[in-house]
Amino acid sequence: MENDSIFFYSVSNAYGQFSNFALYPIKIKGKIWQTSEHYFHAQKFSGTEYENNIRKASSPMKAAEMGRTRKVKMRKNWDNMKDNIMYEAVKAKFTQHEDLKELLLSTQDAILVEHTENDDYWGDGLDGKGKNKLGKILMKIREEFQE
Repeated sequence: MENDSIFFYSVSNAYGQFSNFALYPIKIKGKIWQTSEHYFHAQKFSGTEYENNIRKASSPMKAAEMGRTRKVKMRKNWDNMKDNIMYEAVKAKFTQHEDLKELLLSTQDAILVEHTENDDYWGDGLDGKGKNKLGKILMKIREEFQE
């Protein structure tokens, strides 16, 4: 598998486990988060009651919707820290679930791409022009595991 690309997005498709919507709970800061999506969006409101409300959201989609609100004040400098928060969430997920770590390692040196028109920051924007930040984080974590 030499530099092939692996595209992922929907949790029901191949490599759907790479999605932040995949139902793999993570433990960070002494709390259990149902998904990495829950944790990521909640951190926009760290230290507030709203953070906990997102943690308890009934689904990753609900957590994402709650996290996208502009009715609640977000923490300062979110744009400067969001990549590190995503890395922290994804690293926890792949460290705390051995089956996921093995799946990630099984991709060897493939390029991992979140393939979606819904996101040109975390994903590829469907046309390949997106930043694919989630794919890059996954590849960085895979590299750390390989070392």
